[in-house]
Amino acid sequence: MNTVFFLMLTASLVALTAIAPDAAFSVMLTGAGKAVETGLSLFAVYAVWLSVLEIMEKTGISRAIYRLFAPLFKKMFKGESEKAVEYVSLNVSANLLGMGSAATPAGIKAMEHMSKKSEKASDNMILFFVINATSVQLIPATIVGMRAAAGSASPSDIILPTLGGTLAAALAGVALAGLCAFAAKKGLPLRGKLARR
Repeated sequence: MNTVFFLMLTASLVALTAIAPDAAFSVMLTGAGKAVETGLSLFAVYAVWLSVLEIMEKTGISRAIYRLFAPLFKKMFKGESEKAVEYVSLNVSANLLGMGSAATPAGIKAMEHMSKKSEKASDNMILFFVINATSVQLIPATIVGMRAAAGSASPSDIILPTLGGTLAAALAGVALAGLCAFAAKKGLPLRGKLARR
């Protein structure tokens, strides 16, 4: 994939340079500056959220969040250790607050605990992956911050659409993951089709 993007970028730059050399250099310099600016903005956002997550873990707030979500997640992730469920809770909480990639460390730790039983992806691991990928967001803090930094007049306008979209995606994803797990356990034809894919 890196090769594909490199070839696309090179071809675009060559074509632009041949057609309008002055515009090509101007676009390259402007684009590089914006890339650095965006990178620094994201660095600041993730530094803050990762610090918040670390503080939550050190002060025991993550345990309180775990106790809040424990009844639900223990039913969803049957057979998993308490520590695995705690990291699942922390990951979901971070996603609910729209922390973006700052939720990844907790997700990785949850997967590490789940993978101790088997090297293959279990139903619980697949379900967690789906929940993490669809991630319901009550407050998309990272995106709101980026919109505000970009000069948006109403950066928080996306909160309700984001909540609706992510909630629908999460419900559909969990339902499909449950259906596939049920089909696999019952040995239904769906299992063979998925395995071949």
